Amino acid sequence: GSLLKVDLKNQKVLGRLALSKMGMPQDVRLSPDGKVFYVADMMNDGVFLIDGDSFSEIGFIATGIGTHGFVVSRDGTKLYVSNRGSHKMEQGRAHGPGSVTVIDFATRSVVGQWLIPGGGSPDMGNVSADGKQLWLSGRFDSEVYMIDTTSGAVTKIPVGVEPHGLTVWPQPGRYSQGHTGNMR
Repeated sequence: GSLLKVDLKNQKVLGRLALSKMGMPQDVRLSPDGKVFYVADMMNDGVFLIDGDSFSEIGFIATGIGTHGFVVSRDGTKLYVSNRGSHKMEQGRAHGPGSVTVIDFATRSVVGQWLIPGGGSPDMGNVSADGKQLWLSGRFDSEVYMIDTTSGAVTKIPVGVEPHGLTVWPQPGRYSQGHTGNMR
């Protein structure tokens, strides 16, 4: 796997970074201080840390099988990492060892690991307006997960086949299935 550094204003590639482990980068988020990029890698089961200024790899955090998506906590202190429990992009294993890893931005370390009871495949999503619930689609299990961000308790909600991401709107009680859950 590799990453590109792009000058958006001038539409030029400024650099290419080959990651230290061959993999499959998925999602990217910038740390609250604007200095470190967090890159989910599905094949390496973790998160690469990339210094934005030097465009160099400065660390790796192991998270879980099939690291796929990121959601930042409402207060900006934590990064929720979805681990699908599979290395496959499509038709992955239902009821696999899916989990959510919680990374503290200040220490760049794992502060929580929430397993999906009975197995699961957490994918993409978002947090509720009050930050108390993490909502993720269960890609290979035809369900959505509502996770309490304090306790890590998981509620499963059956939905249609292979939901891929969802959006949690700022208005309480409004959700829609979609892809990344990013709002612009």
